[in-house]
Amino acid sequence: MTSQTRRQFLGTVGAGLLAAPLLGAEQPAPIARKKIGVVTTLWNYRSHAWHMPERFLVGYPLNGKWHRPPFDVVSAYVDQTPEGDLSKKRAAEFGFKIYPTVAEALRCGGDKLAVDAILLIGEHGSYPTNDIGQKLYPRYELFQQIVEVFKKDGRSTPVFNDKHLSWNFDWAKKMVEQSRKLNFPFTAGSSLPHTWRMPAIELPYGAEVEEVLCVAFGGTDIYDFHALETLQSFVERRKGGETGVKWMHALKGDAVWKALDSGQWTAGGWDPVLFEACLSRSHTLKQPESFSHRYPTRQQMQEWVKDPIAYRFEYNDGTKATMLLMNGLVEDFNVAARVKGQSEPLSTQFHLPPNPNVVYSAALMNQAEKMFATGTAPFPIERTLLTSGLVQAGLQSLADGKKNETPHLAVKYEAPKESTFWRT
Repeated sequence: MTSQTRRQFLGTVGAGLLAAPLLGAEQPAPIARKKIGVVTTLWNYRSHAWHMPERFLVGYPLNGKWHRPPFDVVSAYVDQTPEGDLSKKRAAEFGFKIYPTVAEALRCGGDKLAVDAILLIGEHGSYPTNDIGQKLYPRYELFQQIVEVFKKDGRSTPVFNDKHLSWNFDWAKKMVEQSRKLNFPFTAGSSLPHTWRMPAIELPYGAEVEEVLCVAFGGTDIYDFHALETLQSFVERRKGGETGVKWMHALKGDAVWKALDSGQWTAGGWDPVLFEACLSRSHTLKQPESFSHRYPTRQQMQEWVKDPIAYRFEYNDGTKATMLLMNGLVEDFNVAARVKGQSEPLSTQFHLPPNPNVVYSAALMNQAEKMFATGTAPFPIERTLLTSGLVQAGLQSLADGKKNETPHLAVKYEAPKESTFWRT
């Protein structure tokens, strides 16, 4: 656009703005924009800070339109800035400031809380790993710094926490308790419960579930959380609401193949019909050379999947559950459930659009946006509290090599009547 054309355009727009009151046209009231503070461990390409705060910087697709949230990222605290850091570049482009401490970021350099909502993203970065394979991300520590600001300033805001609450279940419980005590909206979790489903189904509210299975992929302490929250968001709608988990038994390697071959839950395995339903929903099912789509043989599965992982656990109400990480067989998340009174299992795929667009993170941030706008969490924080504990219990069982009782996971809650997954 030339400078002359730009002047003509601005003149036309200006004339229209001046003419509107003369014509008696009603002008829409401007939307009051709210301020977001970001607290993150890392902001590099494809990190979770790249997935999430950037939705509030540039918007995201929603129902066939490009949605621009009425929020501005105004400040950030970034714990680590290794090579590839994007936070400084984003701050320069979008006009927010990066502060050296969490408190300064939340107060925007002043002496009182100066943001209306907080994104807490404790994922990615260089942190130690404990003896059962948990990466010690400082989610709890960063959350405590946020809470300290709330206490000192006598005001709080909604907080969204990415993924599980903490690697330590006692700390995760404390985070929930603090949110209740200080009365601020708090939610967390994975993008999987909110992305599209194929087919777009949910468990009928109040259905009696006998057994549920999730077949997924990825590493432990990372994707096991996503798979468990996928399963949990589906099965939490069952009759009686969520009751918590009685015990956990994790298997790996040959023990997984023996469980598969057992052919039933009571023999230490899982329902083979549910397993077949999950594989039949997958869009990424591994194929032998020259085939376009073929159900794999048992021999092929064992050849392709080098390090299978299974988390078998039982809920306090007797519902049986298994989560399988089958790297080399699938690269998506699929759930199937045996519902009492139905001859065929209920099954679906939780769809993940490909990188780098990753629209599933937009689905998650849409839920965060709703909470920031309304002051009400769109789903119970207890879902993520329970899955946080399940990850720790699964890794502990893998390390112990045995079945462990889990009385501490007696987490109870009622699921919302309407699931939050995207349908359009």
